[in-house]
Amino acid sequence: MAPSSLPRGMSCTTASPHQLVVVLVFAAAAVLGFGARAGAAQLCSEYYDQTCPGVHRIVRRVLKKAHEADARIYASLTRLHFHDCFVQGCDGSILLDNSSSIVSEKFARPNNGSARGYPVVDAVKAALEEACPGVVSCADILAIAAKISVELSGGPRWRVPLGRRDGTTANITAANNLPSPFDNLTTLQQKFGAVGLDDTDLVALSGAHTFGRVQCQFVTARLYNFSGTNRPDPTLDRGYRSFLALRCPRGGDGTALNDLDPTTPDGFDNNYYTNIEARRGTLQSDQELLSTPGAPTAAIVGRFAGSQKAFFKSFARSMISMGNIQVLTGTQGEVRKNCRVVNGG
Repeated sequence: MAPSSLPRGMSCTTASPHQLVVVLVFAAAAVLGFGARAGAAQLCSEYYDQTCPGVHRIVRRVLKKAHEADARIYASLTRLHFHDCFVQGCDGSILLDNSSSIVSEKFARPNNGSARGYPVVDAVKAALEEACPGVVSCADILAIAAKISVELSGGPRWRVPLGRRDGTTANITAANNLPSPFDNLTTLQQKFGAVGLDDTDLVALSGAHTFGRVQCQFVTARLYNFSGTNRPDPTLDRGYRSFLALRCPRGGDGTALNDLDPTTPDGFDNNYYTNIEARRGTLQSDQELLSTPGAPTAAIVGRFAGSQKAFFKSFARSMISMGNIQVLTGTQGEVRKNCRVVNGG
């Protein structure tokens, strides 16, 4: 699969602006089946071929080293890209620390104490700055890291369009409104629709819950007090509920970790969807995709449960779509020297 790629022999740096825009607009529409979004036509997978040709190799090397000490890191980095793109676009804003001018998104409710992987991003940035100073943006690092993380976990491969620039602001208010594990299907559809993503994107991207861990605080309401009823979520399989209750007892440590996919917790596959079909979705938002009466997403869950190939193909397309949300390109934004602070900050 080579989405958003240019004809052989043409790169972002050698194509004329007219050629580049025409090629990418029509390639995105024809190959991926969605309309070109603002900024998307200025991204291409060959963006660093001349200026930092070893970018993918460098990112891969740092990630594999980090994974030796942290089996969760691939899932964590994939989540960072998601949380970045859903807040004022894929601009690296989630990486910014607090400063006199920045209220960091790291302390928003969906991120505080659970979003992780920042030191690994720092290590990637340091390695890239040594190899090609001032070239690769932090926003692109997140996109590349997510792609490589999925691939190294056994998931699909795709050519990630590049050329994003880094933002100079953060938005903690928007970060507090990220899609939540407690959201019902209607709310999830609204939040995905607000950034130009559809039901297939929602179901495909939720499939990233096929690897990684979740804190008990995001699970316990389903076990003991679903929607304020003082009863468990009726859509949750009883046997799985008992299993989760052992891991997340009432009044226990809310930061204790549980596998999102108990079958293959560190592998990227379609077991997430077969778990949902067995009413073993770990999060409320997972099970909502199937168990909501009349859910238009139910058929998509069934398709992905029955075909890992179909899931992988849709996941790659949806990651590209998500990676195109409100990107900064050209002279917009900047390429940060340090992903945690704006230049000159």
